Amino acid sequence: MRYLKSAAFLLLVMSGSVSLLPQTAIASPPESDTQNGSSSAKPPAKPASILSAAPLAVDLTRSDAALGLVEAQVTDGRSPQFSQVAEGRSPVAETVVAQAPPAQPAAPPMDLEDFRRLIESPSQQQAQTPAPAENPTESPTESPAASPEEGDLPTLEEPAPAPPPTEEAMPDEMSPETLFPEADFNPADVEIGDPIDSLVADPNPLNFPTAPEEVEIDRSPVLTLEQATELAYRNSQALQRSLLTLEQAEAAIDEARAAQLPTVSTGADITSRESGGTSGLSGLENIPGLGEVGQDSGLSTTLSGSVDVSYDVFTGGRRAASIRAAELQRQTSALAVESQQEQIRLNTANSYYALQEAGEQIRINQSFLDEAARNLRDSRLRQEVGVGTRFDVLRAEVQFANARQSLIQSQSQQQIARRDIARLLNLPPTASLQTTPVAVAESWPLTLEESIVLAFQNRAELEQQLLQADISEQQRQIALASIRPQVSVFANYNLQNSLDDNDGFQDNYAFGARFNMTLFDGGAARARARQQQLDGLISEEQFGENLDQFRFDVEQAYFNLQANQENIATSQVAVSQAEEALDLANLRLQAGVGTQLDVLTAQRELTEAEGNSVTAILGYNRALAELQRAVSNVGDL
Repeated sequence: MRYLKSAAFLLLVMSGSVSLLPQTAIASPPESDTQNGSSSAKPPAKPASILSAAPLAVDLTRSDAALGLVEAQVTDGRSPQFSQVAEGRSPVAETVVAQAPPAQPAAPPMDLEDFRRLIESPSQQQAQTPAPAENPTESPTESPAASPEEGDLPTLEEPAPAPPPTEEAMPDEMSPETLFPEADFNPADVEIGDPIDSLVADPNPLNFPTAPEEVEIDRSPVLTLEQATELAYRNSQALQRSLLTLEQAEAAIDEARAAQLPTVSTGADITSRESGGTSGLSGLENIPGLGEVGQDSGLSTTLSGSVDVSYDVFTGGRRAASIRAAELQRQTSALAVESQQEQIRLNTANSYYALQEAGEQIRINQSFLDEAARNLRDSRLRQEVGVGTRFDVLRAEVQFANARQSLIQSQSQQQIARRDIARLLNLPPTASLQTTPVAVAESWPLTLEESIVLAFQNRAELEQQLLQADISEQQRQIALASIRPQVSVFANYNLQNSLDDNDGFQDNYAFGARFNMTLFDGGAARARARQQQLDGLISEEQFGENLDQFRFDVEQAYFNLQANQENIATSQVAVSQAEEALDLANLRLQAGVGTQLDVLTAQRELTEAEGNSVTAILGYNRALAELQRAVSNVGDL
């Protein structure tokens, strides 16, 4: 008997003419006595017109009557004819129709508009009945809905974005309008190329907002990547620090070169002295040290001045080494500015692409949410008319909830990415920015080998290491100069006048040479020189390590560029295929030969394919930016 039931179910699926009516259109079930003598309620049979127009679907929970009739036919030796199945007529359906009450009029086919009226007007569902067909004698096979052709099948709705079906599915406080408010700034309302001067940061870094309205975003222009990079050069605090360090190095050169000139100093002083005075004491004239006691005392004032000139003729190489070391340090600082500019360019590109990716994720997740909402509404419509199950509705609700969570998360990531690039560009507290649509960047014209060689020639970090080794050598010479002979010349001129005597000014001068040399310092000077020598060796080793690292950076970026370039073409094909698969899944579900699981899977695969396409494009752009950074100073290749 189990095999008979399986064969009967297979025939039902092949015939495609058995379905169920809504509860309002089902007549009183007839009693069946084909299986046993007890009276048991069986599902009613449907009119032939309804059977012909209904979608090709079978409800396993309500097909007991049809299965019972098939079992009776097989028991009597009468089996369904496959010729009838091929002609589109199910013997089981004809038997069920034969047992239907004869007084029941034929119902017209129910289309999507009838389904919507049933859902939107539940209060009128029991008061109204479907209108009779204009031509009751018309054959069911002549109805357009009865045609087995795929194009004539009734369709619920074309796949299109739609809001959630009912308030019960999504309360007001959880609606998309509440959860996803529209952005304050629409990129379509802002022209590309707004003046960058309005986004220049405050020149005083000590100023900061003190009121909430001073940090409220009031403008968000659309900037291209090139404009964002230019703005980063103008506003970057890190670049400003590098420029200030370069100015320090230039001042250090002036300080070192000052040792090439003589040193001139001058000074003046005025001195008053008190001489011995009269005293009433007697007998003290001959006491040594008291002077002439008894004579008048007074003050003597003297004015004097001097000019000194000195010059180091020979410093043991300290002066030349100091000047050379300062010049090398200035070159190192200039290379640091160049390296900082290249890094700012890379960081700006990465932040810009991150903001673009966040925006694309919102678009993809919003499309998936709209598709999930449409699927949820259609699932509820199918359940209302009796061709769907509660299980399908629950799966659609879960899909809708997951899509809504993904959209919320992607919007949060976009806000974070927008503020991150605003921080990187040091925008004013009331400014933000929008990005242009995602597009593939230009191609890289060089081969891998040419890129590696060009990176070795252009990287500022490699030249910095070589300069650092030269600076260490100059510092070694400075350390050794302290134990070498030092020769200097000097000259001074003195002028003096006693203001009490009015004798006029008296002057004198002197000049000469001075020799100095440290004979023994315990080896301190040579120890300092050894330290600087080792610093130079460390710089050379660092040069070799950086050489290998920069080659790896070029190779890694180049390989990523090639991989993402191939992925772009593959992902675009996958997107078109996923869209076609989703359309077919919806058509199969509407025709009754597919399942809702196929639709859910197709929707998920389309979302994944679109995400992979965006990832491939932005991955290519990121790889190109990293390759440009690894090579540096690419200019217009």
